[in-house]
Amino acid sequence: MFSQILNPRPLSRRSVLGGAAAAAVSLGLSACTPARFGSGVTEITFHQSKPEVIGYFDEVIENFHAAQNRIRVVHDFSSNLSAGFVRSNPPDLGCLNYNFEIARYVEHGALSDLSDLPEAKRINADLVPLIEQTATYPGRTSVIPYSFMAAGVLYNRQIFAEQGLTVPTTWSEFIAVCDALTAAGITPIYGTFKDPWTVSQGLFDYTVGGSVDVASLFNELESLGTNVGPSSSVSFEKALAHPMKLMVELAAYANADANSRSYGDGNLAFANGEAAMYFQGPWALSEIAKTAPDLPVGAFPLPMTEVAADRKIRVNVDLALWIPEASTKKAAAREFLAYLMQPEIINAYNAVNNAFGVTTDAPPVTHPTLVDLQPFYDDAAFSLGASQLVPQSIPVQNYAQAMVLGDDPAATLRTLDADWARLAFRS
Repeated sequence: MFSQILNPRPLSRRSVLGGAAAAAVSLGLSACTPARFGSGVTEITFHQSKPEVIGYFDEVIENFHAAQNRIRVVHDFSSNLSAGFVRSNPPDLGCLNYNFEIARYVEHGALSDLSDLPEAKRINADLVPLIEQTATYPGRTSVIPYSFMAAGVLYNRQIFAEQGLTVPTTWSEFIAVCDALTAAGITPIYGTFKDPWTVSQGLFDYTVGGSVDVASLFNELESLGTNVGPSSSVSFEKALAHPMKLMVELAAYANADANSRSYGDGNLAFANGEAAMYFQGPWALSEIAKTAPDLPVGAFPLPMTEVAADRKIRVNVDLALWIPEASTKKAAAREFLAYLMQPEIINAYNAVNNAFGVTTDAPPVTHPTLVDLQPFYDDAAFSLGASQLVPQSIPVQNYAQAMVLGDDPAATLRTLDADWARLAFRS
């Protein structure tokens, strides 16, 4: 069987970042196949389609091939995943964003149990509830997390220092910072309201996550199902009324043209010092650095109460590994999974992609911005983004955008309740 776990060769930062361009022009199937492969080789399909890291995994596969000649990995980054499952021909191993697309395969038992793997036992126990909150299947560990994204308020350390401001730890302190910046003629928050997703992952998720027990709220909403509405004990309208009021208040501190500004505009403007704060995740840091590589950027969780200990960072499970039940090559897929989970591989991925590690032996982050969030990660002071827990068929991103653009929050939340109940009925 495939029991030998191989030692990887180190990956260069240049090759990690540079390989994606070459991969993108291929047909979507990258075999990375040395000529020495012959008969008796087990070929597995590895589905990984996150564009910016295709090159990284191509090199990982090359290293894996160089170390052994029993397993050949075909990197598939373009096939229709849903069609593959429908045709009982899914990939042998997947590594994708852990969202509702993957959740449906978990809930239907389409993914095999990985609980017996040593790699599953290395996962930080604080992250397990986040996995299970998205989806579970009784008696199984269906996915193994691979990377973890943590987000907070990005801020310009230089502007804060010049204005004599310190990082706020309570809601009133945050508002005082915004007022002080406004009085100094500085835009407190750069808003990119043109792009709905930036509002939902930023203002919406930050205000909800800092005000509400997100896990408990969604557990209750799921239990109520079709009964969610005006007369239910729990609803979006009831639970989110206060955070949405504060979200609208925060939106007023944004740039005057926020309604027409996009994500790309925000990265450029923040890099040019046009605002003191920016509600974006770590994925924006590399974009900001393209314009201002030396900009001193810090990060902190948005405080939503008057108790500093209530602060939480907004998180999501970026990538997760899984093996379908329908795969006939589980042993080979498990060996490659174990290879991917070796510290030299997984830690390099997370370091290059501004992510936090998911294993008990993962090193702390070293990025000068993300180190500010490490204590909150260590203390499990985090919550999943609420927008991530709403099924994609409900346009929560557009609802969040509509509220900051002026729609009545109460009416919008009632619509969200009705959508939730309607979807529960259809399910």
